[in-house]
Amino acid sequence: MKPLLDQPLGQIARRLAGATAVFREYGLDFCCNGNRTLRAAASDASQDAGAIAARLQGLRLMAESDERDWAAASPKDLIAHILERYHEVHREQFPELIRLARRVEQVHGERAECPLGLADHLCAMQQMLESHMQKEEMILFPMIERGAGAMAGGPIYIMRMEHDEHGQELQRMAEMTNNLMPPSQACTAWRALYMGLGAMRDDLMQHIHLENNILFEHALNGQPAASA
Repeated sequence: MKPLLDQPLGQIARRLAGATAVFREYGLDFCCNGNRTLRAAASDASQDAGAIAARLQGLRLMAESDERDWAAASPKDLIAHILERYHEVHREQFPELIRLARRVEQVHGERAECPLGLADHLCAMQQMLESHMQKEEMILFPMIERGAGAMAGGPIYIMRMEHDEHGQELQRMAEMTNNLMPPSQACTAWRALYMGLGAMRDDLMQHIHLENNILFEHALNGQPAASA
């Protein structure tokens, strides 16, 4: 097996429980750019690849952790998990985040640190994500569950392109919010907003990872929908 430094981020994320948290800490995109090696991704992010590899070496294999190894699950089971854990959750997250963002903008709009335009940005993200999830639910996921294999290649390509767009929107959100760091005198609503945005970001990144690096790969490689 190749050294960690020469393995793709997506592969490492599949094998090592907790790897995704390490990647987020160092700002490495393991979902949309999961095919990049740890060495290349760390270099582009101006991070110490050796230090990251050392952190990863200390993680247990997924099979030894309490978290289910979704790389070993059937596509049908993984789709059910994605629908319940991510699609439903995203639909609950955005309305409250938008409400909080509008409140912060209305009350603190005169402050230089206020993320003006954030509510509108979140509305646009919500619309994009809802359209994306509906296409998965109505077209792609049924194809995968039927064992469409390579025939799903076109829809998967489109979904991956849209995943890249979601990643760009998250980056824009980080720029608008000082990387989700509230100012020292931020009110409770402001802090709650940024905390909620952080949870949404982590959920969306994990959601994209499960699809890009596991579900779609299994579909394209012809893993049967009912296999374990």
